[in-house]
Amino acid sequence: MGRLSVDLCGIEIDNPVIPASGTFGFGYEFSEWYDINRLGTFSFKGTTQHPRYGNPTPRIAECTSGMLNSVGLQNPGVDMVISEELPRLKSCFHKPVIANISGFSLEEYEFVARLLSEEAQVGWLEINISCPNVHGGGMSFGTDPKAAASVTEAVRKVTDKPVIMKLSPNVTDIVSIAKACEDAGADGISLINTLQGMRIDLKSRKPVLANTTGGLSGPAIFPVALRMVWQVSHAVRIPVIGMGGITSAEDVLEMMMAGASAVQVGAANLVNPYACLEIIEQLPSVMDRLHIHTLRELIEELACLRSKQAVNGH
Repeated sequence: MGRLSVDLCGIEIDNPVIPASGTFGFGYEFSEWYDINRLGTFSFKGTTQHPRYGNPTPRIAECTSGMLNSVGLQNPGVDMVISEELPRLKSCFHKPVIANISGFSLEEYEFVARLLSEEAQVGWLEINISCPNVHGGGMSFGTDPKAAASVTEAVRKVTDKPVIMKLSPNVTDIVSIAKACEDAGADGISLINTLQGMRIDLKSRKPVLANTTGGLSGPAIFPVALRMVWQVSHAVRIPVIGMGGITSAEDVLEMMMAGASAVQVGAANLVNPYACLEIIEQLPSVMDRLHIHTLRELIEELACLRSKQAVNGH
């Protein structure tokens, strides 16, 4: 058990740094750059029942301290993921991986979750009820506590593996949705997904993205993510994975001080393919500077503090 190891919903991982779904493909692409087994784990490309070609282009736009994307859950479909992507991944990644699942109905979430749960490589199911770039699914399930609970229950019925619900920040009360997922059987919460935004081309006077709006990610959203992780971690008893604008070891520790048990790194991977590796390498020296011996001790210390605050009514 090393200094950086943490427990993620009952499974120990070597460190808390996890590339976020949609920014790391199915992993093997990055294995050409470095040994991806250095990662805690990663969340692979969001998977639906049927193949999706995604939204029309242009679907990426740069903006100050971040980027907008409207990819629209492009993926090869669950059958292709099982028959081709996971076997290819097995040759270069020897740890449990997080399967990210999206859907447009309860039946689709249940169907995909059942199939991926049967794969030995899959350690956790991350259920995306927060994608802002598709219509009739994704975020429509994640903006209402009852709908979020119904997806959680549907997935919980078909798997014994840890279920992590990925939540949207595009809501007025993130805590009520997180608690509804917990009550419905979730083993963990991951947040935040992207914030809705848009850009306009000054010359054409039209939106830059073909889909008009997209999801804002990158350093610009870090303070919002931190605030929501703080709120949710103080309201639920299950682990929280924090994400949103993380680019450094300092960001990781700040997110963990807000209550996260692990973190996901997204947009930074698209800027620098070594981003996660560099963060992992920098963590020990930053921990030394802050007099943090192990991350487990930090997590336990903060959990005790939250419990005392709850008892005292703060």
